[in-house]
Amino acid sequence: MLELDAARSGKVLVIGHRGAAGHAPENTMASFQKGLELGADLIELDIHMTRDGALVVMHDGDVSRTTNGRGRIKEMTLAQIKELDAGAWFDPRFRGERVPTLSEVLEWAKGRIPLVVEIKGDPLPARGIEEELLGMLRTRDMVDSVMAISFHHPSVRRLKELEPALATGILYTGRLVDPVAAARAALADSVRPAWSYWTREDVEAVHAAGLTASAWNADDEAVMEHLVGLGLDSIGSNYPDRLRAFLDARGLGWQR
Repeated sequence: MLELDAARSGKVLVIGHRGAAGHAPENTMASFQKGLELGADLIELDIHMTRDGALVVMHDGDVSRTTNGRGRIKEMTLAQIKELDAGAWFDPRFRGERVPTLSEVLEWAKGRIPLVVEIKGDPLPARGIEEELLGMLRTRDMVDSVMAISFHHPSVRRLKELEPALATGILYTGRLVDPVAAARAALADSVRPAWSYWTREDVEAVHAAGLTASAWNADDEAVMEHLVGLGLDSIGSNYPDRLRAFLDARGLGWQR
């Protein structure tokens, strides 16, 4: 697992949040390409399942915030979602950008950059989404190129039960009494709360348990400084270029 390699080397990985969401429309091919160009070590993205069983890349369960359409992904077909403009809301320069399928992103990423795939829900993940994701990874021989994460910890456990070789992580907001116990219950390899919920004691406990510690999102230098001081293994950012420059200046950047 790349994060474990970084942890052993004392380096910190840059995760491009939804690609490079500060520079391009989130969760689009333009954003993923920008994240790669700006120095991300991994690209993070979100997936939902359509009414007809396709896995599409979008953060929200409703398309209205990041496209010119309306409706819930789970009630729409892939064909309907592919008609939407996913770029103009961010900037007119991105007009015509489409909602990508996970398949399209996997084909683009293979051999280029590892992915962190978050399983989303509306409110719970779609039935069978774990099996569909694993099938796509196995078909492309990409199980070792992806980490799967979710706020829905039963999905994380399900993935690990189905494919022990897949790296997994738990997401959460708020303080957990025992992050290590939560990760172990989900059979997870990594603990990944919002950045403000980490303490040095929790990071040390996570590392002592052989797990990796990650956080999202650090978009300004003060937060970056705080998280590096805690000893995290990877950090997400909407501006991977800023985080890359910060880490490289301190000799902490992972060299791809």
